[in-house]
Amino acid sequence: MDGSLKQDENDVRLELKYCEQCGGLWLRECGAGVVYCPSCQPKVAELPIPKKKPHRVNLPVGKRAWVESYKVVRGKPGEEGLEAIGGVAWAR
Repeated sequence: MDGSLKQDENDVRLELKYCEQCGGLWLRECGAGVVYCPSCQPKVAELPIPKKKPHRVNLPVGKRAWVESYKVVRGKPGEEGLEAIGGVAWAR
């Protein structure tokens, strides 16, 4: 990418994240801070709150990738995803 792409106010920036419960990969909105996939969020909400707060680790953040266009792929529950249009890579 040459960096000349202009960001539209309706653009949504996404980042690839692994679920800290099941280890599955999913996409979340940048900076959302959610650490569990939509399937695990209800399960984790039922767990008891730990007495001692865990230490927070800050990881380095690299450059973010641009996806010029995409479409939402509908499937069975848990199989939804995004597919790049005209690209070579896709996520489900």
